[in-house]
Amino acid sequence: MRTRWTQVTAAVLAATLLASGCGGDGGDGTEVEVFSWWTGGGEEAGLEALIERFEEDNPDVDFVNAAVAGGSGTNAQAVLEGRLQSQDPPDSFQGHAGAELQDYIEAGYLQPLDDFFAEQGLQEAMPDQLTEQITYDGSVYSVPVNIHRSNVMWFNPGLLEEAGVESAPQTLDELLEALEAVEAETDAIPMAVGAQWTVDHLLESVLLSSLGTDAYNQLWEPGANWDTPEVTEALEAFEQIMEYTQEESAAEDWQEASRRVSEGEAAFNIMGDWAAGYFDELGATAGEDYDWAPSPGTDGTYMWLSDSFTLPEGAPNEEQAMAWLELVSSAEGQDMFNPVKGSVPARDDTDPAEYEDSPYLSEALAEWQDDPELAGSFWHGVTVGNRWKNDIDTAVGLYLGDGDLDTLQGSLHEAAQAE
Repeated sequence: MRTRWTQVTAAVLAATLLASGCGGDGGDGTEVEVFSWWTGGGEEAGLEALIERFEEDNPDVDFVNAAVAGGSGTNAQAVLEGRLQSQDPPDSFQGHAGAELQDYIEAGYLQPLDDFFAEQGLQEAMPDQLTEQITYDGSVYSVPVNIHRSNVMWFNPGLLEEAGVESAPQTLDELLEALEAVEAETDAIPMAVGAQWTVDHLLESVLLSSLGTDAYNQLWEPGANWDTPEVTEALEAFEQIMEYTQEESAAEDWQEASRRVSEGEAAFNIMGDWAAGYFDELGATAGEDYDWAPSPGTDGTYMWLSDSFTLPEGAPNEEQAMAWLELVSSAEGQDMFNPVKGSVPARDDTDPAEYEDSPYLSEALAEWQDDPELAGSFWHGVTVGNRWKNDIDTAVGLYLGDGDLDTLQGSLHEAAQAE
């Protein structure tokens, strides 16, 4: 492979942040500390909108924004784990709804929110399929604020025209043909990627496309068989796509890969729909500077993930934390947050008019409400816990260094068998 990677971990940064980051000295009900990784793009703007409303509704409470930078929450999760282990929890923290939270639940770090769901009518306000998939051992432990789609292909229409690609690729074979055309006919990067986690993100869309929804979902059953010809074929497609990525991308996060598309430096990028909010922030014009389609071969399937907020055991300001959860779970709060974040609401009863200004979001909301097939994002915490996720990430990192596809498949199979 021509892509060169430098293995970078969050360990040093996490240690530094942990040393300097500590919970507030609250407990007297005068503050609420909310921990997240929303520090850039539309996600930061969406968080700021919620904070502003919370402060308006709770003028006597100081809001402590304990956000930690780092794509997809990698750095923040390392810092959070240290705080929870040292019994220094924030009042609420962000987590991906689904299997990602199981480790926290089993460690006794989270309080169940069944009573809160009942009091707020959330079982009726949210789709059954969503509440089912965030329920663990009979209880709900987090409040979803949104729904994101992971399997989105962003592309630059002008570069596709320059390369002679007449329409957005709909299959993996068409994607490979388009990547080859871009490389041959333009000076642009065919497929932009960023830090290593964006490659894991790309991998899940390729697996979904190659295997289909049912077979993809079966991969995440404990003990699933990854040592099959079908998985081999999917990984071979992944390897071919990676040949068209740029060099020395490991130091860049998802925003840089997305920017390359809207500014004409790259033709394609597979990224979640939070990129829509970032394109708006850049002032890019939909249909001109960028466009989108489902990742090739995944039309009709929503590879979903959901940002959610929790109530930790020992939260210093529990009453204020509950006020925060009430805001983020409300129709008003979700309609305030999601159009800016670049996501659709987890609730069914929000106002579609709030999303009409975004060509992407209005389309995404209609698709979500049309009851699509669902596939959980492994990287973003729906289908696997942190140990399995880390095993996959380690295997991908080794592959990026040595290019050994057989070893990658063997490691992915071992990771599934270990569950």
